[in-house]
Amino acid sequence: MPLSRQRLPQRPPEPGLRQKLYDIIFEAEDRWGRAFDIALLIAILGSIAIVAMETLPSVRTDAEQVRWLVRMELALAILFGIEYGLRVYCCRYPLRYIFSFWGVIDLISFLPSLLVGLGSSKQNAFVIVRSLRLLRVFRILKLWRLMSEADVLGRTIWRSRGKIVVFLSVVMVAITISGTLMYHVENRPNPDGSPSTSGFTSIPQSMYWAIITMTTVGYGDVVPTTVAGKLISAVLILLGYSLIIVPTGFVSAEFSEARREQRIFEDSLPEAPPRFAKVSCPGCQAGKHLVPAIYCHRCGTRILAP
Repeated sequence: MPLSRQRLPQRPPEPGLRQKLYDIIFEAEDRWGRAFDIALLIAILGSIAIVAMETLPSVRTDAEQVRWLVRMELALAILFGIEYGLRVYCCRYPLRYIFSFWGVIDLISFLPSLLVGLGSSKQNAFVIVRSLRLLRVFRILKLWRLMSEADVLGRTIWRSRGKIVVFLSVVMVAITISGTLMYHVENRPNPDGSPSTSGFTSIPQSMYWAIITMTTVGYGDVVPTTVAGKLISAVLILLGYSLIIVPTGFVSAEFSEARREQRIFEDSLPEAPPRFAKVSCPGCQAGKHLVPAIYCHRCGTRILAP
């Protein structure tokens, strides 16, 4: 089967400046890579803090403070632009990075500040996109190793999808019935013939109230006033408490079964200790793989060029 270009590694094959930059910018295995990522995260946090400070009333009315924040934002935008250029330069396939998820996020994180106008409200929403780049902290803290547990949880939820669909269907039926009943019970004319002032103005509004009541949130913006309405409300609250434990039960059962299957699989492996190689996955950044491995053990990305 031919290998897709999306599965090819991005690390330049030839030794040199591009390969060294790639190891520093995209990897976190050595101290320089970790230092680069930590500095990048600090810069991202600082940029988000600047945007947040610009919204303070005491800052907006002070022209001097606004001017300093704008300058700091410009400096950070330039730094992010340089970092983006280095990422494009050191990638083996630059277009793959440019049109990837992280490539688009990296571009949006600095481009609006330079093109739309510094300090403009139009670009602040794009600047907040930088917070998504904070997900790189998973790579620095080696939390990708915990993704195997997330895989188990994902398989558990997928295997429980039938029960989850049935459960949500029952909940939707209960919400529809109770919302319709509350609309007809509460939305009645007053004794003097004037229109009802109840908050149950429509069936969708009543269904919204049913969702809030069943989940025991209780905003209090819409409340029943009649005896029948209060009775329906009490029944719906008790039903909500009963339904909360249902998905927890069958998901927990499936999770226990998945962990049991995983233990059986691990027990079937040979007792000889496997040999690992320091090969970083271009997809999930997992740092160690078995010596004969061709594909990543976590995400399936090819780690060896064909």
